[in-house]
Formats: sequence, C-alpha cells, structure tokens
Amino acid sequence: MALTIREKLGVFLVEGVLNSATANSFKDRCEALLNTKGELTIHIENVTEIDDYGIHVIQTLFKNAKQTNKGFMVIGHITENIYNRLRNFSAAAIAA
Repeated sequence: MALTIREKLGVFLVEGVLNSATANSFKDRCEALLNTKGELTIHIENVTEIDDYGIHVIQTLFKNAKQTNKGFMVIGHITENIYNRLRNFSAAAIAA
C-alpha cells in the first residue's frame, strides 16, 4: 500500500504504510515542508503499518528539527507500541 500525505488546515495527514519502501520519500517530503514552513505537524492516526525504519525516520525528523530550531509534532491516536517507541525517543532527545 502506498503512503499519502495531504494537508488539512495546516496539519499533514499521513495515510498508508510507513516502512522501508516508503520512508525515504516521506522523509524527503517532510524535510521540504520543514524547510519551507519552519514547522510541521503530522497526523499519523491513519498509518496502517509502521516498521522500525519508519520509526527511525520520524525520530530523525524530530532530531533534525530540534537541532535547527524548527517545530515538529506527531499527533493522532496510535497504538501503544508506537506511542511508547516515539515517546521514549522524544524524552531522550529533549534531555540531550
């Protein structure tokens, strides 16, 4: 399944599968949006599957946004597993 990103009221809705096959194009699109807008909010509730590489890409986007003083938020109802993986990284990145 493909990954789609569309904007709704300034929030970018991500739908589909975020895995090693789609993560690089997702990262490129998000980086372009961050560079253009200076901040980015992604809604991942409709991501049906996310693998370790997809998590890694979100972590990288968060880390790079923090280093360049750009806003990056991930919102939406997600599984507890994905939430914990992102939360643990975010807390560690903020503490660093």
